[in-house]
Amino acid sequence: MNGVLVDSNLILDVFLNDPDWADWSETMLNQYSMSGLLYINSIIYTEISIGFARIEELDAAITMAGLQILELPKEALFLAGKAFLQYRRNQGTKTSPLPDFFIGAHAAVLSIDLLTRDVSRYHTYFPTVNLVTPKS
Repeated sequence: MNGVLVDSNLILDVFLNDPDWADWSETMLNQYSMSGLLYINSIIYTEISIGFARIEELDAAITMAGLQILELPKEALFLAGKAFLQYRRNQGTKTSPLPDFFIGAHAAVLSIDLLTRDVSRYHTYFPTVNLVTPKS
């Protein structure tokens, strides 16, 4: 699969014009859109919906940004559960899987890069995923 999974933090940086991160995030989205497709999934869709009052506005922004929505395959859902189990074994305090587990598992199962500003949880629980970050 040719493309990159885009974490919600980059999209919100651009959509909400974050003063610290909008320029970097927009540059990365433009750079990666030239060499492949930009993907989000239903978890990322949910996370970015907080920046919009209406679903029509969100859908229009996603289309304008050139983002394509991929559904989470059951293999990613299974892997997210296993990552959460490891998190709990590592004394994690949350009682249900975090969104990052679904996002990281999705990138792992599809063997695609993950464009994100968050590093530690993805690096810890999905070491096979190539993370594209500000420190990359």
